[in-house]
Amino acid sequence: MRRGTLFLCSVVAMIVGFGVRAHDPVHHHAPAAAAPASAKVVLRDAPLLDAATGKRVRLAQDVIGDRIALVNFIYTTCTTVCPVSSATFQQLQERLGAALGKEVVLVSITIDPLRDTPQRLREYAGRYEAREGWAWLTGAKPDVDGVLKGFGAYAARFEDHPAMVMIGDARGGPWTRFFGFPSVDELMARIDTMQLAGKE
Repeated sequence: MRRGTLFLCSVVAMIVGFGVRAHDPVHHHAPAAAAPASAKVVLRDAPLLDAATGKRVRLAQDVIGDRIALVNFIYTTCTTVCPVSSATFQQLQERLGAALGKEVVLVSITIDPLRDTPQRLREYAGRYEAREGWAWLTGAKPDVDGVLKGFGAYAARFEDHPAMVMIGDARGGPWTRFFGFPSVDELMARIDTMQLAGKE
């Protein structure tokens, strides 16, 4: 019986594994959530395109300003990691309430700017009911790549980028990197800590 049970478990594991790989042909990296760590960020103020308006913006000056920013990295054809990260931001915008766009800004940057035009990114944002205060950015590939490198989020094959969320500000304050899928509560706790530190 024990051998039969082990064999059955092995078969089930193989079937499940095959199904996951079949639905994720590029094997998008999705590491388990790790403890947040401080990160060195260089905010490259290259011109990007705001999907909502189609206008050129600069990340530090125009998008973040003097607010706390939560930044994730997505692409619209992703079917695994990116929808989870975007759904987390959707929950965050609800939790932030009136602080969204005033004290805190959410920023989603495409890692596939060759395909993710402002219109395509705007349609994707609509799936998550993104409101003002949640910016979706694309642009010319060299400009986007430069911004991604500043966050340590660039990958030669965009499908291989690690799942992560960055929290910080454009005023030279500390940045924190969350790998994997941090919970809304974890992100809110970090926001609260930064807000308290800013008032001291």
